[in-house]
Amino acid sequence: MNENIEETKEISAIKDIGLNLEDLPANKRPAVADFFSALSCHLLLPKKQKQAMLGDFAAALSCYERLGVPIEESLRRLDPLKLGGFYSRPPTLWFPLDSAAKIYPLSMKRHSMSVFRLSIYFKENVVPALLQIALTFTIKRFPCFATTVKNGVFWHYLDASKRRYEIGPETERPCAPLELSASGSQTFRVLYFENRMSVEFFHILTDGSGGMKFISTLAAEYLRLLGHDIPCSGNVLDIGETPPVEEAENGFELAEPTAKASGFAESPAVQMSGALSFLKPCRVVHFELESAKLLAAAREKQASVTAFLLALIFVATGYATDEQRGKIHIQVPVNLRRFYDSKTIRNFSLYCSVKLPVGKVSEAGPLIPEITEQLAKKTARQPMNEMMNAALSLVRSLKFVPLFVKRPVARIVYGFLGDKVFTNTLSNLGVVQFPEEMAAHIEKLDFVLGTGATNRAACSLVTFGDKTVLAVSKLTCDPSFEEK
Repeated sequence: MNENIEETKEISAIKDIGLNLEDLPANKRPAVADFFSALSCHLLLPKKQKQAMLGDFAAALSCYERLGVPIEESLRRLDPLKLGGFYSRPPTLWFPLDSAAKIYPLSMKRHSMSVFRLSIYFKENVVPALLQIALTFTIKRFPCFATTVKNGVFWHYLDASKRRYEIGPETERPCAPLELSASGSQTFRVLYFENRMSVEFFHILTDGSGGMKFISTLAAEYLRLLGHDIPCSGNVLDIGETPPVEEAENGFELAEPTAKASGFAESPAVQMSGALSFLKPCRVVHFELESAKLLAAAREKQASVTAFLLALIFVATGYATDEQRGKIHIQVPVNLRRFYDSKTIRNFSLYCSVKLPVGKVSEAGPLIPEITEQLAKKTARQPMNEMMNAALSLVRSLKFVPLFVKRPVARIVYGFLGDKVFTNTLSNLGVVQFPEEMAAHIEKLDFVLGTGATNRAACSLVTFGDKTVLAVSKLTCDPSFEEK
């Protein structure tokens, strides 16, 4: 190394981000200078973004110093080799939207878009400087998430966006609309508040299953940066692995041809009462339940947890509406990976609708047999395959209709049909498991759905260890539903 290293461009750049080598012991300066020189070579980004990312690594080094981590160990954890070639190559990839996701950007309005949130609660408060680096290292493993929504001639599509993906403190309500108007806008956001790390996804990117792989992999890398040895298994992907092409596939193309394509046409459903709020959602209520007791309560009724909670939701919905005729429709998302051998981490789910007359939902117990029967029938492979074919047929029929024609028609159809064909939603992600080494640092999870245009509530459920969290997103301040 040149003894006058302070005069090199690299050292000048280091000073620009607020890191002074002279503050370090003399024997540590060459290693830090080499580190930032190597890091700079990995970043083919606009000047402001490159400086910001260099600043992220400087902030992480300062954080490690405060935590008492030796400089050699700090540089090892922050090794620029973890960046691979992601930030040093121009963006070239693009991804067509999957067959179900194509409706989301078409029907989207300024204050209404399909967003959902996954959160991990650590046993200690989040260290923002290290979470930022974790995201910087992790995003390359999910190239179809490192994208922005673009307008094509016939459809929207996802275009690769090589940029600094930034975390932020949580300041807004959960599942607030994402700003997509600017060039290169993110289609997800990573937030933190005390010990909670949250990722909010625009639904065109992925579903709950794919989203769980992303947040699990991000959390694992964050814990590694804290010095914990976390293996890759299950939902925790290897960030050094080349992403398999199959992870970005359109799973709906796996539908088996069938003479019948159905499942989308529905009659209007009963809606809960209560004035609609401009804020979406206007409140989110979390019910923290003991997993074992919830399971025991469901088994006592000879029901699955989903069927048991659906019965309670039907009763609460009947209590929260003034309508006396018609049917309550509860939408239940179905993970299609149950039926098809797909490794996709993109959206690959549809839904079924469980329906009961509003006049017959006064008590939960008697509803369970009918709910169980409907779930078994409607979430089976055949009706899901028919719905997949319906989605494919719709997309193919509109294939050559210009986007500027599709958009206003879709908004009208969605406005009059979309939310109005169901009353509420119950999305159950089931039991989530992590490697033992990772689970030891996690307290609980939660899963929150954004609200639509008409439905006054949306319910979501996730279980980790001995805690099950039921979240209710509200579009009205009327508390009748959640109180019941």
